[in-house]
Amino acid sequence: MRFDLPGHFPETVVRRGRFFPERVSFDHPLTTGDRQLTHSIIIPAYNESARIGATLDSVLAYVAERGWDAEVIVVNDGSRDNTVEVVRGYVDKHPALRLLENPGNRGKGYSVRNGMLHARGQVLLFSDADLSSPIEEAAKLLAAISGGADIAIGSRWLQADLQTQRQPLYRQLFGRVFNLLLRITLGLKFKDTQCGFKAFTGRAAQAIFPLQKIERWGFDPELLYLAKKLGFRVVEVPVAWAHRGGTRISPVRDGARMFGEMLKIRWNALSGKYATGLR
Repeated sequence: MRFDLPGHFPETVVRRGRFFPERVSFDHPLTTGDRQLTHSIIIPAYNESARIGATLDSVLAYVAERGWDAEVIVVNDGSRDNTVEVVRGYVDKHPALRLLENPGNRGKGYSVRNGMLHARGQVLLFSDADLSSPIEEAAKLLAAISGGADIAIGSRWLQADLQTQRQPLYRQLFGRVFNLLLRITLGLKFKDTQCGFKAFTGRAAQAIFPLQKIERWGFDPELLYLAKKLGFRVVEVPVAWAHRGGTRISPVRDGARMFGEMLKIRWNALSGKYATGLR
């Protein structure tokens, strides 16, 4: 399978005051010319200086304990604090760690796509920077991949007793309503689409991420909708999870945006904007 699509990010150029990714073609495995690695862990980060150090300590230790030939990619989404300086301090000491920079603040969806399309692993996993799901829970996702899944998604609600600290009730309610609308609008039957802990085979990542168009909080349903349309096997896996304070999601502002993005996914499908990859 071969693609010639905008969306890969080997370098970013500026034209007429706007940012555009270069246009490239690529084949599996996702690679920038170096050897393919066993695993890639992508961490999107925006103003995470207070906790990114502890997160990298945990993730890098986890990778080292398993002896993986792996990489950890932090994607900075235009942070205004010293996230970049903290990460660069780790890069100097850890060859497995890479730092990517978005062209300004583009959103979590853009950050995950940027990291995925730069990754070189056979299995690619993205995790929230706060490690709401401990990195040790990655073993469950990887076991699902080894068992034949193309995509394994962490779920907070398949086994709710694994939650060590639940979200506030208003966020739980919002999540349930959003999940119901996803079932009606996009036919997604998962208990939890929004958990920021998902793993992909290289083949699935190669097919899905060049088609991704949603750049902010509503990107997870788009990925799962594309996976469904492309015939990939998606397995939902219960994971331990704890609500972290300091979330930047506004139930009103971002809730309205996510509902709009859900409708945009449906419109993109009906209007043929995913047609290149789905034919």
